[in-house]
Amino acid sequence: MAQSVKAAQMSVEQLSRYLADEFPQVFNPTSGLTIEEVWHGGGRVRQAYQAQFIRPGGTISGPTMMALADFAMYVGVLASIGPVPLAVTVNLNINFLRKPEARDLIAECRLLKLGKRLAVGEVTICSEHIDDPVAHVTSTYSIPSR
Repeated sequence: MAQSVKAAQMSVEQLSRYLADEFPQVFNPTSGLTIEEVWHGGGRVRQAYQAQFIRPGGTISGPTMMALADFAMYVGVLASIGPVPLAVTVNLNINFLRKPEARDLIAECRLLKLGKRLAVGEVTICSEHIDDPVAHVTSTYSIPSR
């Protein structure tokens, strides 16, 4: 399916500045999170590999992947509706598909439905340079009235 032709409401640069100002506890120079691309209806983000993400057995931890998926969804929602800080996760379901490599993770969000009050999307997470996904996520965000 082709990407939407409607323009994103926020650029990568605008989102990066906004998140650094509003959520420095999550989006800061040491977090390893970067926004690679956004469009109306989605976006792609990266989590730089950090040794602290490894759990016993040599795999990247589930909480690391969940946080990345939630971040990707938030980026996709804000790219589509603009700066709405109180848009919040109301549901997140994750399926771990295979052991991720000890390398950067790439998460791509695609909104399936963007309404006035809810956004429903899916996020696919892959290890850098590997096409097979390590996790598939579905998520719903609540969008407050403005």
